Amino acid sequence: MTHREVLRALSGLLLVLFVALTSSTVVSVALPQIIGALNGTQSQYTWVVTATLLASTASTPIWGKLADLFSKKLLLQTAICLFVVSSVACGFAQSTGQLIAFRVIQGLGMGAVQVLVQVVIGAMISPKERGRYNGYLGGVMAVATVGGPLLGGFITDTSWLGWRWCFFVAVPFALVAFVMLARTLHLVETRRPDAKVDYLGASLIAAGVSLLLLWVTFVGDDFDWISWQSGAMVAGSLLILGAAVLVEARVKEPVVPLHVVRRRDPALAIVASLSVGMAMFGGAVFLGQYFQIGRGYSPIQSGLLTIPLMFGVLVSSTVAGRLVSRTGKVKPFILTGVVVLTLGLLGLSTIDHTTSLVLVGVGMFAVGAGVGMSMQNLVLVLQNTVPLRELGAASGAITFFRSLGGTMGVSVLGAVLASQVSTKIADGLKKLGVDPAASSSGGSTLNLKAMPPQIQEVVRAAYGDATGHIFLIAACIAVVGVAAASFLTPTKLRDSVDL
Repeated sequence: MTHREVLRALSGLLLVLFVALTSSTVVSVALPQIIGALNGTQSQYTWVVTATLLASTASTPIWGKLADLFSKKLLLQTAICLFVVSSVACGFAQSTGQLIAFRVIQGLGMGAVQVLVQVVIGAMISPKERGRYNGYLGGVMAVATVGGPLLGGFITDTSWLGWRWCFFVAVPFALVAFVMLARTLHLVETRRPDAKVDYLGASLIAAGVSLLLLWVTFVGDDFDWISWQSGAMVAGSLLILGAAVLVEARVKEPVVPLHVVRRRDPALAIVASLSVGMAMFGGAVFLGQYFQIGRGYSPIQSGLLTIPLMFGVLVSSTVAGRLVSRTGKVKPFILTGVVVLTLGLLGLSTIDHTTSLVLVGVGMFAVGAGVGMSMQNLVLVLQNTVPLRELGAASGAITFFRSLGGTMGVSVLGAVLASQVSTKIADGLKKLGVDPAASSSGGSTLNLKAMPPQIQEVVRAAYGDATGHIFLIAACIAVVGVAAASFLTPTKLRDSVDL
């Protein structure tokens, strides 16, 4: 494909990626109203989020492997259709049970789109040239992350739209992307009639990861970290994943190619990606809560306040991507990125409910810049080491570990935040002469409007001051990424699509 043809096809790829990523963030602001309108419970509230996350993360390596065996273009179109149908179904859901079921299907489509877009780009563009296009990918991810909650807040607050349009709004854009890709994407597909899908390995991976994610989701709330439930779920997950490794080592067409992930650079890229995912997603998820509860801003205002994070990703991914394409070197940018990410998280670890918004903005920009320089380039390291026939499985593996890291980061840091907030609220209430056990404020700390002004201030201070602790933990996690990136081999990217 010529440069012009690549750009035309890339427009459709970026549009569908943007739609998929936005659909996961646009609902976050509207969830309280959605669950209220459908008469759902708090546990169902959690499951509306968890169902999508489980389906997306667990199916990622499977979609990646299918891309190595069958037509990448056809699989991507199938994923778009799956996403469109499930989005419409979510919009028409009449109960939380129906919504959760449709969100599982939507998660399958979202996971497929995220990994298949990277696979298709890898099949069109050589690793060396791919650097300049990674800037576009980083920009799309940044805008979707920040723009989703803003769009969700606008849709929910607009009387003639309502929460159902949080699901419907993605449909026309996804259909436009489908048509664009049908007309512009032309890949040379290699037919493999003898190819077999490893259904046993895929099922074991999905089951093991799902059990692990369920534990990560519920531990700390429904049962303690050290309990028989934790032991049973973690041991069960490790046994199932151990069986999956044995199967993958013996089958002809493994879902996750062990010979690839055992190599030094791919293994280090996966470790660094897992670390960046835990630090980035785990920390950034709670920024909206910090601005809304800790500082008293509205959902739309809190979205606007996170623009420095988006701007950091957009600028650094574009600049670093072009420099990678020009030099063919990727390690210096990854190492610089994870160091800047760590420094940004350390800066945010000092914030409380009175910190200057300028200092918070500088910390967020550094975090965004670090992510922009490292995240997509870590995918590039892995893709540079594999032939075209293994591109899908390799891309699926690193995307899977990044998503897994993000999920675990959100759960672990969320548990720490909840513990810190509970302690700080109890201390604050004691200073006011209020018995924490007799007050309901500690049990419903998100319903600020129902509290007296003095207790509101205690709760705001608790959330504002506790947020710094989770960024300190995120910075410690990011140090693992610095260590992994420092041991990467300083190789040059190849300038051909295949080895």
